[in-house]
Amino acid sequence: MPNKHMKVMVDTEDTPGGKSSPNPQDLRPSVFHSIKFFILCHSFLQLAQLMISGYLKSSISTVEKRFGLSSQTSGLLAAFNEVGNTALIVFVSYFGSRVHRPRLIGYGAILVTLAGVLMTVPHFISEPYRYDHTGSVDMPQDLEASLCLPATDTPTSAPSNSSCSGYTEVQHLTVVGIMFMAQTLLGVGSVPIQPFGISYIDDFAHNSNSPLYLGILFAVTTMGPGMAYGLGSLMLRLYVDIDRMPEGGISLTSKDPRWVGAWWLGFLISAGAVALAAIPYFFFPKEMPKEGHELHFWRKGLAVSEAPVNRGEDASSEQNSGENPEKDGLAQIAPDLTVTQFIKVFPRVLLRTLRHPIFLLVVLSQVCMSSMVAGMATFLPKFLERQFSITASYANLLIGCLTIPLAIVGIVVGGILVKRLRLGPMRCGTLCLLGTLSGLLFSLPLFFMGCSTHQIAGIYHQPDVQPGLELFPGCMEPCSCPSDDFNPVCDTSTGVEYLTPCHAGCTRVVQEAPDKRQVFYANCSCVAGGGPVPAGSCDSTCSHLVLPFMILVSLGAALASVTHTPSFMLILRGVKKEDKTLAVGIQFMLQRVLAWMPSPVIHGSAIDTTCVYWAQSCGRRAVCRYYDHNLLRNRFLGLQFFFKTGSLACFTLILAILRQQNKEEGTKETIPSPGLQQQLLDSGPKKEPEESRV
Repeated sequence: MPNKHMKVMVDTEDTPGGKSSPNPQDLRPSVFHSIKFFILCHSFLQLAQLMISGYLKSSISTVEKRFGLSSQTSGLLAAFNEVGNTALIVFVSYFGSRVHRPRLIGYGAILVTLAGVLMTVPHFISEPYRYDHTGSVDMPQDLEASLCLPATDTPTSAPSNSSCSGYTEVQHLTVVGIMFMAQTLLGVGSVPIQPFGISYIDDFAHNSNSPLYLGILFAVTTMGPGMAYGLGSLMLRLYVDIDRMPEGGISLTSKDPRWVGAWWLGFLISAGAVALAAIPYFFFPKEMPKEGHELHFWRKGLAVSEAPVNRGEDASSEQNSGENPEKDGLAQIAPDLTVTQFIKVFPRVLLRTLRHPIFLLVVLSQVCMSSMVAGMATFLPKFLERQFSITASYANLLIGCLTIPLAIVGIVVGGILVKRLRLGPMRCGTLCLLGTLSGLLFSLPLFFMGCSTHQIAGIYHQPDVQPGLELFPGCMEPCSCPSDDFNPVCDTSTGVEYLTPCHAGCTRVVQEAPDKRQVFYANCSCVAGGGPVPAGSCDSTCSHLVLPFMILVSLGAALASVTHTPSFMLILRGVKKEDKTLAVGIQFMLQRVLAWMPSPVIHGSAIDTTCVYWAQSCGRRAVCRYYDHNLLRNRFLGLQFFFKTGSLACFTLILAILRQQNKEEGTKETIPSPGLQQQLLDSGPKKEPEESRV
């Protein structure tokens, strides 16, 4: 369908006052008839759209704490935008250029904006966050609510139990339902943005400029996920209820495990950026005059070396387009089909494309790699928070400034190697194999970079540490401690953590820091010397390993990203020419269905199995408070290792198939031909598989 459009535009461009531009003198001065301005707008839109899509992943642990979600539920939430996207992306190849593409992109951007605003609604309809879990909503936070009180004062825990009403449960379900609805809307709105934008640029840019424009577009938009993590790092430093702070402020630091950052603010900022980027699309025409000249600096650099090649390509493309007009692929014949005919034809073309062994293996390898990326992008911030006792803000900063830039560098390096070395299929497969193997080797030391969970009184006891803490220590028997309270304190001398000051036997608040955020408790019967002990969890003994860990993760990501471009080349050269457009679409669809949708749920379920203490909310299991760090590290990194191994196995099989095909070619060339008749018989069938052979 782009070819059909392109021919029309070329013809009208050559004839002054063509049909597509009835008043060329009126159209030329308009900035909305410039393909360069469209590229500028589209780069900004895709940047903002990827920022809003990736922002939830940067604040996933914060959303879990705020609304009491398990990692499995939060993983499903993160993957839910793929549901709406996958359901509609197939029809993009059907509609193609039938529709007003810029306007449809604008409508999609408006849906993305609405989805971003809808994601913030749970914050505004929920009651203010109470980190002390006691008292009514309009009362200030109570520092003494978690102290050790005599058994006769049991009514202190009544308010938290009385808050469990039918209304509370309905409100929780409403909040979660709104977030799932917003994620679905986000996926639906994202459908037309990238495909229609790329096809619009390719249709109306000069043939020589189109690759440069698309390269600029991809280079700008790949910064979107990095900016999402950077935005998350900034927003999570702010308190969640910054718009409705309690009286007297808060007595929390960002290192406190009860801290919840302003997760919702990033969605508002991203949605505002998408809304601004959507405005110009309603002024772009359905068709604009095709760009009539090549960029000067591009021509100066490449005219001498590539002019003959370009002329040859143009001639061959014209020849190919004129040879078999009936044998165009589904993408070309789609405009002539009705919706029902398109739905009937699509499964047959899908099965025909999947019969190519190279295509199938490359897609499977990319599914494995995408599963690894989806799991890491969603839960790596949470893993770093738990494993190394760092804040959510710092975890996002490390990912946004280290991992994602190095992954982008890896993609660029892979493209340069394919271009400069002019790698054929065999060498592309070798490069993919080496990149995957190197990434796998870099992930091995990660299994040993971590430490066990520190000792938690009544919950977790390290086997190699001195015994002496029973399930319920006798030192807190006089106290009446609420079972659902969470206000951890740390005995820094022994490295033992207690769920609340009550569980440590503390009876009073003894000291506050000058900024009133760091609180200390004293008269603690379970602590040697009676304290004081600071509020908050004990620091990890291996927090110094976070930077070496992230450097290894980032280097592994960069090496794995080198496979991106060569694997695409294997796909493009592994299917018939008329099926290339659809093959790329099928590849993206299978990645979404088999990787981006299930992988966050799989990783979240694996993380949930390592939990040693669940918070309870109205009798249901809510957020996990403590994990077994060794199990968490082994299972999370084990899943990553499993997917990398699957990708390595696929590339190994690809190389074996390519080598076998090369051997068969060599034997056919060495066999002497028995006669002219046999040669004629052999030459016929050889031409047909030549297109589908890699």
